[in-house]
Amino acid sequence: MDLNDKQSRLGFLTSFSYAIAGISTALKSEKNMRFHFYSSIVVLLISYYFSITKMEWLFILFAIGGMFALEMVNTAIEQVVDLVTGEYHPYAKQAKDLAAGAVFIYAILAVIIGIVVFLPYVLELF
Repeated sequence: MDLNDKQSRLGFLTSFSYAIAGISTALKSEKNMRFHFYSSIVVLLISYYFSITKMEWLFILFAIGGMFALEMVNTAIEQVVDLVTGEYHPYAKQAKDLAAGAVFIYAILAVIIGIVVFLPYVLELF
């Protein structure tokens, strides 16, 4: 193994540590991320309880992963906007509103996925 391979591998591992630090920061500092985190634990437990199919697992995992990712992008946009301008500016508000709207649309989609996946299992209980 030459020096370039070792440096490349270390750089790759360092990028993972930055990503993990970002996730940790989001969970510690963002109320919405904590809500999504605890909600996903509940959804994962319910998924396990109902023994959902592999295809249903894929939809659930994509909904959870997408929600986390989009919430983190929203937070990053909000923080960059705040960094760039401390004053009110209509474009700053618009950027924040658009990012929040994207999260809201995805949250609605995630709820719909949850209903489509879990409703038949819940109805079987009655």
